Amino acid sequence: MKHFIVSLSSILVASTLTLSAADLLSQAKDSGLVPLPKDQAGIEAMLKEYGVKFSAFSQEKAELGKKLYFEPRLSKSGLISCNTCHNLGLGGADGISAAVGHKWVANPHHLNSPTVYNSVLNSVQFWDGRAGDLADQAKGPIEAEPEMATPAKLAVQKISSLPEYQSEFKKIYGRSGVTFDNIADAIANFERTLITPSRYDAFLNGDDKALSKAEKEGLQVFLDKGCAACHTGVNLGGSMQSFEVAGKYKFADLGDFKGDANGMVKTPTLRNIAETAPYFHNGAIWSLTDAIKEMGSIQLGINISNKEAKQIATFLQSLSGEKPQVIYPQLPIATDKTPKPEL
Repeated sequence: MKHFIVSLSSILVASTLTLSAADLLSQAKDSGLVPLPKDQAGIEAMLKEYGVKFSAFSQEKAELGKKLYFEPRLSKSGLISCNTCHNLGLGGADGISAAVGHKWVANPHHLNSPTVYNSVLNSVQFWDGRAGDLADQAKGPIEAEPEMATPAKLAVQKISSLPEYQSEFKKIYGRSGVTFDNIADAIANFERTLITPSRYDAFLNGDDKALSKAEKEGLQVFLDKGCAACHTGVNLGGSMQSFEVAGKYKFADLGDFKGDANGMVKTPTLRNIAETAPYFHNGAIWSLTDAIKEMGSIQLGINISNKEAKQIATFLQSLSGEKPQVIYPQLPIATDKTPKPEL
């Protein structure tokens, strides 16, 4: 009889835990949290749902785009590639407060490099949301003087001077061949593969054991405090939101960035956030818990205690996902026609 009572008690406890996990899952979904798509077809469907334009994906485009992503000759100096500021070994960012570009110049607006991982599922690109998709975004840093400093015409000239690239572009893009649009499109197709599924996604897909008890508690605090008002959707961010809603950001004067024309700022994704310090658009805060408390103050108008910040940070750790294996490509050898680097 005693054994039966103990067993019954265990069943009731397990049932309570299961219900609690189910309630938390339901609350998370009701707050707009969505798991990552499981394949490119799922990404395609989500992009259509979000109204984000994208060319037809192909693995051949992605392989070409991978070379171009690591191609330093797309910069005027021949030293900077997309991977310089969006380092795939550093959470898709660069680990410094403000991006450094051509001639070792820091970003003139003191803007921090956002992660490239999962960025295809952002509804907008750049901190001010001026690009609606990755192909448009890819063009910006190549041409920007403080970044890669390569005009579109020069970028096409450099890539066209390499027969291996010429052949690949012709095979994939047909008669249009090497164009600035096609260069950007190939890079975007590669970036589309940089998806990082995590234990958090497994939880949203119904595995109530995917998160630890502490992580579930952190998710509950995250939801209760209202963090999902801005950090929502598949990327827990990636859309334009009002900034400094309830208070002034204490490092607002670092750099001159004030958002778009309406003061809106792209909300950073929280995926892999534990790997992408420093935080905020100007990279002014290095501690994740400090960033959480600052967000509570300026966005929600509430005080988030040290304990609560640690609980939320524990949950955010579960958003560190599995990175796709990317083998560094061997790039084409320069020819006599390849423009020389300009330092």
